[in-house]
Amino acid sequence: MIKVRIPTPLRPLTKGKSEVEAQAADIAAMIDTLNQAHPGLKDRLCDETGELRRFVNIYVNEEDIRFLKGKETSLNDGDEVSIVPAIAGG
Repeated sequence: MIKVRIPTPLRPLTKGKSEVEAQAADIAAMIDTLNQAHPGLKDRLCDETGELRRFVNIYVNEEDIRFLKGKETSLNDGDEVSIVPAIAGG
């Protein structure tokens, strides 16, 4: 099992939970698994082509997946995944 930290804007989809568990081999499978348990989550994380939205950052054990293998980044038992929406300011 992996732990997935859910940001506040997405918690209504997880019934208010700040952390959920999932079982998946990589980030893409994790998103699909989370979407089955929490419908609508994938639409918030991915665009219509299935790619991660620009403003969504995902970290595995505090490492940005953009510097790893993106959605193909492997996951192992005990990993911690954080979904972090980018904050824009002005």
